Amino acid sequence: MYYIVESDKTFEQASTDLDAAVKHHGFGVLHVHGLGNTLRSKGIAFAEECNVFEVCNPAQAAKVLSTDMRLNMALPCRISVYTEKGKTKIGLISPVQMLSALSQDPALTRVAKEVEEKIILMVDEAK
Repeated sequence: MYYIVESDKTFEQASTDLDAAVKHHGFGVLHVHGLGNTLRSKGIAFAEECNVFEVCNPAQAAKVLSTDMRLNMALPCRISVYTEKGKTKIGLISPVQMLSALSQDPALTRVAKEVEEKIILMVDEAK
C-alpha cells in the first residue's frame, strides 16, 4: 500500500528535487503542507520534518472526476518528504490500491495505474 524510498539527500534537497521531478513529469504542485513547521508553530514539540506535496495532473484528474465525482475526496495525490530517526524518506500511498478500495471501475484502475507509475518515477528521480 505504501511506496517509500530512503534518500541520502537532506530533507530540504529532497523536497526541492521532488518539486522539480513533479513538474518534469507533467504534474503540478498544488500546495506543500509543512506539517513539521505547522506542528511546531502550534507549540507542539515535534522533532521530525515533513512536507506533504499535493500533486495533480489535470487531464488524469478530469478522467477520474468524470467517471465518479465522489472521488474528488481522494484527490489530489500526495507525496511526502519526511525525516524519520535521522533518515530522509520520500513516500506515497498507492493510488491503485486506494482507488480500488473506493471503486471497482476498470477505467479508474487504468488511470490510477498510469498516475502511480508516473508518481513512482518522480519519487525515484527525487531520491
